[in-house]
Amino acid sequence: MIRLIGYLFGLASVLALGVAGVVAVYLNGVSKDLPDYAVLSSYAPPVTTRIHAGNGALMAEYARERRLFLPIQAIPDRVKAAFLSAEDKNFYNHPGVDIYGLGRAILVNVQNLGSGRRPVGASTITQQVAKNFLLSSDQTIDRKVKEAILSFRIEQTYSKDKILELYLNEIFFGMNAYGIAGAALTYFDKSVTELTIAETAYLAALPKGPSNYHPFRHTEAAIERRNWVIDRMVENGFVAKADGDEAKKQPLGVTGRRTGSYLFASDYFAEEVRRQIIEKYGDKSLYEGGLSVRTSLDPQMQIFARKALQDGLLTYDQRRGFRGPVAKISASGDWGAELAKVNALSDVPEWKLAVVLAVSASRVDIGLQPAKEAGGKVVSDRQTGRIMADDMEWAYRSATGDRKTAKSPEGVLAPGDVVFVEPLADAEGGYRLRQPPKVQGGLVAMDPHTGRVLAMVGGFSYAQSEFNRATQAMRQPGSSFKPFVYAAALDNGYTPASVIMDAPIEFVSGGQVWRPQNYGGGSAGPSTLRLGIEKSRNLMTVRLANDMGMNLVAEYAERFGIYDKMMPLLSMSLGSGETTVLRMVSAYAVLANGGKQIKPTLIDRIQDRYGKTIFRHEERVCEGCNANGWEGQEEPTVVDNREQVLDPMTAYQITSMMEGVVSRGTAAGKIKLDRPVAGKTGTTNDEKDAWFVGYTPDLVAGLYIGFDNPAPLGRGSTGGSMSAPIFNEFMQAAVAGTPPGKFRLPEGMQLIPVNRKTGMQAYDGEPDTIIEAFKPGTGPADTFSVIGMEEYVAPEEILRESPQANQAVTSGAGGLF
Repeated sequence: MIRLIGYLFGLASVLALGVAGVVAVYLNGVSKDLPDYAVLSSYAPPVTTRIHAGNGALMAEYARERRLFLPIQAIPDRVKAAFLSAEDKNFYNHPGVDIYGLGRAILVNVQNLGSGRRPVGASTITQQVAKNFLLSSDQTIDRKVKEAILSFRIEQTYSKDKILELYLNEIFFGMNAYGIAGAALTYFDKSVTELTIAETAYLAALPKGPSNYHPFRHTEAAIERRNWVIDRMVENGFVAKADGDEAKKQPLGVTGRRTGSYLFASDYFAEEVRRQIIEKYGDKSLYEGGLSVRTSLDPQMQIFARKALQDGLLTYDQRRGFRGPVAKISASGDWGAELAKVNALSDVPEWKLAVVLAVSASRVDIGLQPAKEAGGKVVSDRQTGRIMADDMEWAYRSATGDRKTAKSPEGVLAPGDVVFVEPLADAEGGYRLRQPPKVQGGLVAMDPHTGRVLAMVGGFSYAQSEFNRATQAMRQPGSSFKPFVYAAALDNGYTPASVIMDAPIEFVSGGQVWRPQNYGGGSAGPSTLRLGIEKSRNLMTVRLANDMGMNLVAEYAERFGIYDKMMPLLSMSLGSGETTVLRMVSAYAVLANGGKQIKPTLIDRIQDRYGKTIFRHEERVCEGCNANGWEGQEEPTVVDNREQVLDPMTAYQITSMMEGVVSRGTAAGKIKLDRPVAGKTGTTNDEKDAWFVGYTPDLVAGLYIGFDNPAPLGRGSTGGSMSAPIFNEFMQAAVAGTPPGKFRLPEGMQLIPVNRKTGMQAYDGEPDTIIEAFKPGTGPADTFSVIGMEEYVAPEEILRESPQANQAVTSGAGGLF
C-alpha cells in the first residue's frame, strides 16, 4: 500500500511538474508581447478644450471625448466610494487580481448555467485599467491572462491612488462623456463636488453598460442599477442607511447638457475662436488637447451689440411687410406634437413658435410650441395665447413693402400657419407677430488701444445662419473707406482747410468713360476737405485721390489692414473694393488711438492642459512689474512697442473731421452720446450696403447692413439712416455709466479759426467759422487755392465772405501753408 501511495504521489508530482512547465511556457509566451505599462506614467488622454469669456464665464466646449482630467486629490471620497462599491470593494487590499472575488464569480456562474443569465465578471479596477489602456476588449483567455499579468505589474509600479485616478478619468459613461468630471457635467451639469448620493451612485452604475442604463430609454433599469449601487455603499459603510433609503427615493434627475456655446449671444464669437484655434494649432489640439482659452469677449457688451443689430434688422424688415408663415400644420387635434417638430431659433429665446388656431378681424388665437423633456419627449401641457390686430399691423403690407394688401389679420394668417411670436410685457397671454429678417448684417466692437474684440455679432441669429458676416462676408465699405483717403492726404501735405473742387468730372480709360457722382447728384463747388468728408462728397474724394495718386492711397489702405493688396484704381477711393467689418473696425481703431498699429484679436491667452501659457496677445513687457515688494524703486512702466503707422497729429485731424460727420454731416441727428464721438457713414452703389463705423476715445464699433446676395435696400437706405441709429443704440448702452473722455490733442498742434467754405483764416466776427487743427508749420491758406481744376472764377458769395479769395485762384496739391 505504501509503495502504491508513493507511486501515485510520484506520478502526481510528475504530472504537476508537467502542468507547471506547460503553464510556465504558456505564460512566458504570453508575456513576451505584453505592452509597456510604463506609458501609464505619461497618461495624456483626449481632454475637452474650454473657451471662456473675458470675465471667465464658460462660452463653449469642444471635444471628441468630453473629458476633463481630475487628479485623485480633487475627487471627493463619496465618488470614490461609489465606484469601489460598484466595481471593486477590495481594491485597496488585493494585489491586482481579487482571488476571493474571482472564486465567488466562478461559483455564481456555475450556479447560473442554463438560466440564460449574463455571466458575472470579476475584473478589478486594476484589471480594467490594464484592459482600457493597454489591451483590446476581446473575450479570450489569452487576453484575460495578459490582463492579470499586467495588473500584478501595474500594482507593483503605481500606487493605488494613481491607478484609481487613471480609471476614473478614462472610463466611458455614455452620451460621449469620458471620465468622472465629464460625466458629472454631461448628465447633471454639475461639478463632481456637487453630486448627491443618488447622482454619484448612478454615475458609478454606468461603466458596466451605459446603453443598458440610459436615463431616458431605460429609465427603470437605470434606477434599479443605481439603487443596487446605493445598497452596496450602505453595506460597505460608506453611506448611512437612512441616507441611502432617502437617495433611493429620488428620481434620476438627469438634465443633459447642451454642446457648443453656453454663454448667451456668444455663438458667432465662439465659432470664430474655434476656427482660429484650428488654423493656429490644428483640429486635434482643439478637440483633444484640453486647451484653456481666455477670449476678449465682454458678455454684457455682446448682449448690447446683439440687441442693437437685431433691432435695426427688424425695423428694416418689418417695413418690407410679411413674407408668410414658417410652416403649415393641422390646427385640429393635438397640434402640439406636430408643432414640436418645427425648428425654432434656439438663440432667440425671446421668440416662440406658435400655430394659428383661429383668426378673426380683431385677433388671432395661437397655440405655443410645447417644451421637450431632457430625453426629447414632448410635454403634455398645451399653452395658448393671442395676437391682437394692432400687434401685427406691420404685416398688412405686401412682401415688397410698397402697399397694403390686407386690412385685418384675416387677410394675413389662416388656421394651421406656424409663425414666430414674442410675448408682450404688459399683456398676460398677449403676443406680437414676428418674422426672421431676410436682411442681414455684422457688427464688431473693439478696444482701440489693445485691439481686443469686445463684441461680435455675425447676423440676426446663429441658429438661422452660421455664416459670420463680421469676419467672413466680403463687402464694399463704400464711403466709410474715405477717411483713409483723407488721412493719406493729411499725412502728405494737405490740411483740413485745403480746398477741392466739388464739380462733375469724367475719366477715360480704355475707351470707357467713368463719371462719378455724388449721392443724390449735384455738387457744391470749391469745398474744404472737412466739408468733403462731412458731406461724403464722392467728386471731391476722387479728385483728391487723383491729385495724390492712387498708389499712395493703396499703400495707406494696406498699412491700415483694410486690404492685403489694393488695386490702385480711382474707383477704389470710393470704397469699391471688398473687405470685412472686422478689418474696417481695426483700421478705425488706429485713428482712434493716435495712429498706433494694433493687432485685432479675439483671444487673450491660451493655456495647455498643464496650465502652461502657449499664446498671449499682449506683447508688451513690463520690467519690474512682478517685484516681491516695494523697496523705494521707481514705479515700473510698460513700454509701448507698437508701430506708429500714422502721424498722431493726422489721426487727430481726421478724428476732428469725423466728429463733424456726426454733428452736422451725413450722420447728423443720428448719434446722441454724452461724449465726443467720431465716425463715418458708408453707402454703396444702388444702396446695396449701408455702413457706419465710429468711435469714442476708448471704444470703436462698426457695422454694415445688406442682403447676403447683394441687392438694393431701397432708396434712402443709407448708412446714416440705417446703420448710424444701430451704432447709436449700441454705444449708448455700452458706455453708460463710464466717465466721458476727450480725444487727446497732440502737443504742438495749433487751433486756428477758419472760414468753413474757403478754408482761409477767419477774421473776428466772421460768420460760418470753425476751429481747425493744424500741424506745426502749416495753417490756413493766405490765398484762395482750389485743388483739382485748371481754371476757376470764385463766385460772388465767396468773394463777399473772403475778400482775399480774388487775389489768387490756382490749382495744385495744397502744399504746406
